[in-house]
This record gives sequence, C-alpha cells and structure tokens, in this order.
Amino acid sequence: MTENNRNQITILGIGNTLYTDEGLGVNALTPLEEIFGRDEHVELIDGSTDGMGLLGPVEDTDYLIIIDAINAGKEGGHIIELHGDDIPAYYGIKMSIHQLGFQEVLLASKLREQYPKNIVMIGMQPTSLELGIGLSETNDAKLPELVKLVEEQVDKWKLEMA
Repeated sequence: MTENNRNQITILGIGNTLYTDEGLGVNALTPLEEIFGRDEHVELIDGSTDGMGLLGPVEDTDYLIIIDAINAGKEGGHIIELHGDDIPAYYGIKMSIHQLGFQEVLLASKLREQYPKNIVMIGMQPTSLELGIGLSETNDAKLPELVKLVEEQVDKWKLEMA
C-alpha cells in the first residue's frame, strides 16, 4: 500500500437493501456520489453485506467513514455518530442484522495492527427492517442530514491532511 492510499478518505456504505432501513449505508452512497464522485481524495465503496470481504478496504486507509443502520434503541430516524474506540470492534454487540460480520472485520484489522487511524461510524436508527426496497419515509427524510454529517467529516479530515 502506498502513502497516497493511506491519505485517501474511504466512505464505506454497508447494509442489506432488501430490508428497508437496513440498507441505509448503501442507499446513502447515491447522494454522496453526487458530492464526491469526482473527488480523487475520496473513495466510495458499496460494502453491502460483504463481511470479511471488507477487510482490505478497512486496512487500506487511515481515514474511514462507515455508514450503516445502527440499532441503538432510539426513535426511528435518530442519527448516531460514533468515533474511534466508541465503535465496537469485537464479537458481542450486534448493532444491526448483518453487523456481526463487520465487527469481526474491525477486530481482525485491530489484531493485524492495520486499523484506520481515523474512523467514524455515522448511522441511523432504523424505523423499519421489513422486507422491502428503499428506506422508510422517516429515515429517507433524515438522509440529507446524515449526508451532511459525512460531508462535514470529509472536509475536516481534508483540512488535517493538507
């Protein structure tokens, strides 16, 4: 891996788009593509439910934003932002229906001493996890706010990298 790759900001959208709000991370990539699609310093990755297949992208950056549905017991549409060690990177806490595999990715990255130096998880409490394509009305209405938080984080890191 080159130093140039380490200075790239990776935005990883994860989730299962067949279960309404569980697909938040993947659905958020569409508006983010409009913002960052031509930005050579930002890489957008549709991680879907790839689990351990995401180890490479996690380890290949020092700047990682994870977007996912997060079950934090809050009201549907509530936006949750976790930084660094506040993001569970171990087997045990299940934050969404596919999260178990991604937590193992984070743990493996830590054990291999290739964990991103800067990591943020931005997510939203699901309103619905029913079978269906697209976000619930509540979560869809909050998506622009979530996208704005991602954009602000990217801008902050770009200033730090300059």
